[in-house]
Amino acid sequence: MRWTARDLRSLAVGLAYLAPALFIFVVFVFIPLGRTFYLSFYNTRSTGLVTTFNGIDHYIDLITSQTFRSGLVATGLFALYTVPLGIALGLVLAVLLNQRLRGINIFRTMMASTIAISAAVGSLIWLLLFNPSLGLLNYVLSLFGVRGPEWLIQPAIAIIAVSITTIWLTLGTNIIVLLSGLQGIPEEVYEAARLDGARGVRMFTRITIPMVSPSLFFLLVVDTVAVLQAFTQIHLLTRGGPVDATRTLVYSIYLDAFQNFQFGFASAESVVLFVLVLVLTLIQFRFVERRVHYQ
Repeated sequence: MRWTARDLRSLAVGLAYLAPALFIFVVFVFIPLGRTFYLSFYNTRSTGLVTTFNGIDHYIDLITSQTFRSGLVATGLFALYTVPLGIALGLVLAVLLNQRLRGINIFRTMMASTIAISAAVGSLIWLLLFNPSLGLLNYVLSLFGVRGPEWLIQPAIAIIAVSITTIWLTLGTNIIVLLSGLQGIPEEVYEAARLDGARGVRMFTRITIPMVSPSLFFLLVVDTVAVLQAFTQIHLLTRGGPVDATRTLVYSIYLDAFQNFQFGFASAESVVLFVLVLVLTLIQFRFVERRVHYQ
């Protein structure tokens, strides 16, 4: 295929429109990404200056590090506790908010309000709620004769506490996306199902979930990436503790880079996190998207 003068002019116009976005991507994404790959093969000083070539030693140290393996476990548990439960809760609430009732918009606004709250503010709110002495959660449990746990001190409970906070922070986005998907389902589909005798749970599993599956798949990908990159709530609630129970890969990168000043080692961790996110996203598109029902 030969390029004509008209084709070249169209290409130039298109690139001119894309130039601002491409510039931003190059400066803030591609150059830092390339720099991270580069630093992962070098030792650095505390100031960040490159000193000696280290080859793949940083990656070998990662594989043999018990802290890194526990970080992988913490990251996996964090994603497992947060993503499925957050999407499921968002779907249930979106179905309830999709009812045609007077004043329902007030409840929709209330349920989706967490989207306007920053992770820092939300984490501080939950830090007070998790307080073992003054927190509201343990007070409510005590009304039922249950002694509340030390949410942020017990290793097995701390990761759950961080997950609860993250679910609350992402709930507003999940509800908005799923509610928009529900409102896009034609009412005629439900009417035809009722004529065929479908009711309740059967209608929900056979019609609602398949029809809203594009929104569910979108949230699965987006929430997974967001959870793997979560930092603020971990830093404010537990600082990676207790006993590294909440020291996820992102928090390990922060500690190694900005407290231990091992920028080469932290860059290697960043590369591993990048590969992990990429692989999980490809798996989701390869296997999960098959079950998505596009209208």
